[in-house]
Amino acid sequence: MNAEQQRSLALQANARNSKGRLLDPQQLLDRTDGKVDRDALEALAGQSILNPRQFDRRTVVAIAQLAALLESRNVEMEKPLDGKIAITAFFEASTRTRLSFESALLRLDGKVLSVPDGQVTGIAKGESLADIGEMFNTYGDIVIMRHPDTNSLEEIQKNLQRPLINAGNGSGHHPTQALIDWYALLKWRPELCSPDCPPERRIHLGIIGTPGSMRAVKSFLRLSLMFAGAVSKITLVSEMADPVGLDLTEPIEQSPIPIEVTNDVQKVLTELDVVYVNSIAFLGDSYRNLDGRYKLELASDLKPEAVVMHPLARNDELSEDLDDTDHNLYFAQAAGAVFVRQALLVSVLQRLNRISDL
Repeated sequence: MNAEQQRSLALQANARNSKGRLLDPQQLLDRTDGKVDRDALEALAGQSILNPRQFDRRTVVAIAQLAALLESRNVEMEKPLDGKIAITAFFEASTRTRLSFESALLRLDGKVLSVPDGQVTGIAKGESLADIGEMFNTYGDIVIMRHPDTNSLEEIQKNLQRPLINAGNGSGHHPTQALIDWYALLKWRPELCSPDCPPERRIHLGIIGTPGSMRAVKSFLRLSLMFAGAVSKITLVSEMADPVGLDLTEPIEQSPIPIEVTNDVQKVLTELDVVYVNSIAFLGDSYRNLDGRYKLELASDLKPEAVVMHPLARNDELSEDLDDTDHNLYFAQAAGAVFVRQALLVSVLQRLNRISDL
């Protein structure tokens, strides 16, 4: 058995996703000479993480490097978050985001105070988020909040003095999801880390959804605009004539990446290397699924090597018959969430020095 076969068997044995492509974090580390950009991570110390515009390409790659290190090594015994308490305050339903944050903390010996449902808090009695933020100052070292109100971040920060991580705010942003998305892409094709990615390895990125009303899509697109030289083109597929929204108008205008908008997915599907799909949009004060004509399935005319991404949860827009194919990057994408959030928490809580040989 040669070294490549041994590595493949080891990857399968340690796989965290049951189906789809298996991603090897060591390939990302090898591409960056096994080094982590510590200076970029230390700049996050004590910062609130609210919007992907806070990042630049260097920081995104540094977070991915540290996540790959955490995924490939057992650092639990070093207990880097020992003595730190995080409050996970979820005023909106969540499965993956809350549990992956809590897993990230507990695996590094941090502690969690969880609000799994906003209706069990004083909100049910009319208490303001500003007052809740005041109380949180006493209870924990960092707050991770999801809320259906886009303006919730500003409200809680009126009194909150602890770092705040935005886990989704209405139709606003979901910055940690975008970091998870790009961690998956950088593991899948590590050459994308480099500003001078070879032209044949650059990606034509397709996004099926409406960034203006889909926070995960909006945040993913915002980070993608930072990867000029790795992304050759972005095609937005949406049922709306103007799917972008005000938040992204200026970054799109300033980006050197060509961007096209179409409502016909079949017209462009054969050209796409990466297809990022989501159908859940926040419109007004509720969520709804967009048009089913954009559904991806085994019969879809995908390029043979194309990968499909999805922030999950999915509905009819992504068929389960893609799960057992190499097009499926979405399960590996979700499997990286714990490590990206660990990397961010260790950086924000100033515990990088607890990880040996960093």
